[in-house]
Amino acid sequence: MKISFKRLNVTVAFVTLSFGIFAQDDMLGLLDSIGGKKTHEKVMATFKGSKIINAQSTETVKANTYDFSITHRFGNMGTASNGGGHTLYGLDGVTDVRFGFDFGITNDLTIGIGRSKQRELVDGFVKYRMLTQTLDNHIPISLAIYADMGYTPQLANQFYSGMAADSTFKQNDIHRFSYTTQLLIARKFGWRFSMQLIPTYQHRNFILATINSDNGKVETNDLMSMGIGFRFKFTKRFAFIADYFYTFSDYRKNNPVNPFYNPLAVGFEVETGGHVFHLNFTNASGIVENNFIPYTTDNWLKGGYKFGFNVSRVFNIGGRKKHK
Repeated sequence: MKISFKRLNVTVAFVTLSFGIFAQDDMLGLLDSIGGKKTHEKVMATFKGSKIINAQSTETVKANTYDFSITHRFGNMGTASNGGGHTLYGLDGVTDVRFGFDFGITNDLTIGIGRSKQRELVDGFVKYRMLTQTLDNHIPISLAIYADMGYTPQLANQFYSGMAADSTFKQNDIHRFSYTTQLLIARKFGWRFSMQLIPTYQHRNFILATINSDNGKVETNDLMSMGIGFRFKFTKRFAFIADYFYTFSDYRKNNPVNPFYNPLAVGFEVETGGHVFHLNFTNASGIVENNFIPYTTDNWLKGGYKFGFNVSRVFNIGGRKKHK
């Protein structure tokens, strides 16, 4: 079996994306009390947290603030996907859990680290919000860039599992790195509805160059995806949230040996007692983009959806504790 591998240096370029949006009167009518000039006041809480469900949002951690988060994904709920009553509908197993620690350098710049159970992934990221939507439509969208680098420290027999014997192949730590870069383009339409587009580029230094026997296409190191996310508030404390990623990969189309399904997540967001809880269902077993974009293999239609939740707690430097 052939191995496909590219070196560490990866140049990522995104073409600027734009879309025309007509804003509602209640979002455009804010005028300065003196002279009738527009105030350019920023829109707040396009999304409530730094993630929608699987997807990153344009929200960042405030300056000088730590955000500690715990994210769980349990096992498949449907009987056809090894779930059902004998596994308490997936609650007996955990497909992934991630502990994350983020810090706001400024109100628009966040850095973070985390560790996931799946593939033992250790990741670090940077998120920078370049634009923030304003109430008077002077800036019609919020725009951020997100870049993540992951390292997989699995045992060699696990990491290189499935590779045919090759006496000329040399193992190297550089194989274990993967990278994700995203452009986050969000818009808040009134107080109820928010939407976001997420063009995504991903590179993995090491893959097995397996072939889709249905169309002859080979797995590639580089993947391009387009994500989309939504938030709809029913009340001030209760909202419906969802996100979805479509990956442009011929290798993944109707692959009979290595089936792949696009990650879809739906859930509810509840604010209570200073905390924000995300209760969700998704076919993605991984939590970080480096895992769930290339490796989602469960089908919603066959019960391959999993219950999960995200919880975070915020701590301010030099001040009293605050909740998120």
